[in-house]
Amino acid sequence: MKNREFHIDGLKILASQLIVLHHFATYGPLADAFGGATPRLSDWFYDYARMAVQVFLVLGGFLAARSLAPQGNATLTQPVRLVWQRYLRLVPAFAVALLFTIASSQLARIWLPADFIPGTPTWREFLAHVTLLNGVLNVDSLSAGVWYVAIDFQLYALMAMMLWLGRGWAKAGIVGLMLLSLFYFNRNASFDNWAIYFFGAYGLGAIAYWAARSSRAGRWLLLFGAVCIAALVVDFRERIVLALATALLLGLIQWHTLRGRDLAGELPRSWAKWFRYLSNSSYALFLVHFSVLMLGNAGFSHLNSTSAISAGLVLLTCWLVSMSLAMLFVRWVERPLARLGSNGK
Repeated sequence: MKNREFHIDGLKILASQLIVLHHFATYGPLADAFGGATPRLSDWFYDYARMAVQVFLVLGGFLAARSLAPQGNATLTQPVRLVWQRYLRLVPAFAVALLFTIASSQLARIWLPADFIPGTPTWREFLAHVTLLNGVLNVDSLSAGVWYVAIDFQLYALMAMMLWLGRGWAKAGIVGLMLLSLFYFNRNASFDNWAIYFFGAYGLGAIAYWAARSSRAGRWLLLFGAVCIAALVVDFRERIVLALATALLLGLIQWHTLRGRDLAGELPRSWAKWFRYLSNSSYALFLVHFSVLMLGNAGFSHLNSTSAISAGLVLLTCWLVSMSLAMLFVRWVERPLARLGSNGK
């Protein structure tokens, strides 16, 4: 049986795990104990693991190009409907996860009234999150990393509208905005609540998809690699290095696969099954792990322990519970809500 594109699954799994580990090394007494026991590893997770979000940005652009304009021709006729479907894909599960986060934060505060644990939100704050306007309105986040859900939606909507409005010039417009982002917007943190700040990485993913399908794939990939290097010469950013590497990897694998040389190969069937589970639950893991981390920190604080072994066991438990909960969340929340959304089209 032919595997799915397991290189895409593998990138999603790796990126989601690194983001979880970044948060484990950032928040609460567990992070302090982790840092005290293994300072170099903790520092690496804190400083570098968060850059894994670039992998998701590039993957998002790659997959958006494949679904919205697989041949590179803009033929969208109902962009608003597509954007609404994207909202229904992201937000209902996100809203349920927020409710779980709010409940978890109330429990965690009983034993650990720390600043990183959010307080009870107002209705305005909750609505700002479920309308994906929390960053734009400068509303404090109710969970770690929720800004990415809003940015992902903005990027998809922007891509869909550009493909619809640009028609024959759509790809040129996307390349132009990608360049503006790389050379200007992404260098100014005041834009980081808006899609244009992240469109450099997102656009790289889209261009990698289209370039790999062209008759001059190698030349196009080299050209955009050179453009990114020029942007890095102007202002070196490690996150853009990672975005470029991810885009080139995706483009090269697709280029060779289309020509009958499968660089990604196949996984053993037993491995492929677990890859599928972990990949499908990567969004759910992103949504639920912070709740588990808050409760784990509260429990560790209540133990009043400074033991690195105890902290390690609690962190391991949090990690395993987060992954198990994510799989359950996919089955009992994300998929049923997605079916309801598709039935209501």
